[in-house]
Amino acid sequence: MSDMNRREFIEKAAIVSAGMAAMPGIASSFGNSNRSEQPIHMALKFGMIQTKNTMLEKFAIAKSCGFDGVELDSPAGWNLDEALAAKQATGLDIHGVVLSSHWSKPFNHPDAQVRKEAGESLNTAIHDCKALGGTSVLVVPAVVNGTMGYAQAYDRSVEEIARHVPTAEELGVSIAFENVWNNFLLSPMEAARYVDEFNSDRVGWYFDIGNIVNYGYPDQWIRTLGKRILKLDVKDFSRQKRNDEGLWNGFSVKIGDGDADWAKVCGALDEIGYKGWATAEVGGGDEDRLSEIASRMDRVFKPLNG
Repeated sequence: MSDMNRREFIEKAAIVSAGMAAMPGIASSFGNSNRSEQPIHMALKFGMIQTKNTMLEKFAIAKSCGFDGVELDSPAGWNLDEALAAKQATGLDIHGVVLSSHWSKPFNHPDAQVRKEAGESLNTAIHDCKALGGTSVLVVPAVVNGTMGYAQAYDRSVEEIARHVPTAEELGVSIAFENVWNNFLLSPMEAARYVDEFNSDRVGWYFDIGNIVNYGYPDQWIRTLGKRILKLDVKDFSRQKRNDEGLWNGFSVKIGDGDADWAKVCGALDEIGYKGWATAEVGGGDEDRLSEIASRMDRVFKPLNG
């Protein structure tokens, strides 16, 4: 996109955004967030916005529903100019990206070529994040299964990811590991040790609150990881539903209705002095659904945000 075309695109985006802000159901909060002064900033994954068509329209909807930021996948098919124009027109931050290849191309894969491709994807994600004005790449560091062992996962993933830490440091983008159900780093002490292997301020943890509830207690993880926590993913989990209906049905509760114990979560976050992004990772939908998610996030983080 030429400079002239880009300027025209941004001007049109601003006009469209202003029109959308005046639409019923959108004007109430579009562009009027006061959360910049609060410890916890609310975001959502871009794929959760399941209404409208263009990136600009989706950003405007997210902003109107009460969110301050969004995360995109990378590598992915979005257009950089379009993303930056939507960001500028709506004021919705793009605070980071999620590495899109970490399940299909894990850093501990036995095939060296796959590991090489995993590194190339991470390199792309780091540069994409910088171009978008974000600060982190969410990374699943390894996958343990019947063919990829635990100790090997630890050693290989550290070796492969470490190759890209200098780039992250140079660009000011953090690599943030998420706790997911990948049979790896199953205790907070081990998770802390893993981060420390890299000996870099640009490597930390992307703490998923709901994912821990199945086998631990979020507040305990928060206190152990401490300043290593760079960002938060937000969902809830019900142990009762897991027991009665099956493992994955544990996630079939809305934020605040499960067993995360948000009062303890907020207490632990306050103790470690956490200030930053909290990104919803739940089933998305239309404006009503997204507004409900934002409202529930407001409620569970009220002890911190007031």
